[in-house]
Amino acid sequence: MVSFPNVSGGVWRSDADQLAQGHEAARRSPRLRIILPLHRRQDAPVQRMLNFMQPGTYIRPHIHRGSGASESICLISGRLVYLIWNADGSIRSRFTAEAGTPTCVVDMEPDVWHSFLVTAPDTCIFECKKGPYSAMDDKDFAPWAPAEGSPEVAEWMRKLTVEAGI
Repeated sequence: MVSFPNVSGGVWRSDADQLAQGHEAARRSPRLRIILPLHRRQDAPVQRMLNFMQPGTYIRPHIHRGSGASESICLISGRLVYLIWNADGSIRSRFTAEAGTPTCVVDMEPDVWHSFLVTAPDTCIFECKKGPYSAMDDKDFAPWAPAEGSPEVAEWMRKLTVEAGI
C-alpha cells in the first residue's frame, strides 16, 4: 500500500491518532513512507496530502515541469535535508528543514531538480501541488539517479549521505 484512501467530508483535521497511524504505516511500508491524500477526489485540481516517512526512504531526484507545477511542503514533524540538484547530477545546494523552526516551509517553482533525505524518525510533511495527479506526467525522474527499487539505491543513498554531509 502506497497510500491511505482519500479523506472524505467537507472538513478534515489531523489528530494524534491519525498521525500515529500514519507514522506506524510508514514504518511497516517497504518504501518506508505512505501518503494520506487530503483532496477528496483523485482528479482534484489541487493535490494536498500528508506524506509520512522514515529514515532510509528513497526520494529519487526529480523535476516538475510546466506552468503551475510549483510544489510547497511544510514539515509537521521530523527533519529532512532538502537537496537542490544541477542538471548534471551534482548537488547545487542543500539545507536542513525541521518541524517547528523557521526552516519548516519550502516552496519551489517548476523546473528545479530536487529530492530530500529523511533524517529523523516519524517525519511528516504536508505537501501541496497542482493536480490532478498522473503518474505519467507528475514528474520527470533524474536519469543520473537509480530507479526506486533497483539494487543501486543502497549504494546511492550511502554516497549521498556522505556527499550531503549528514
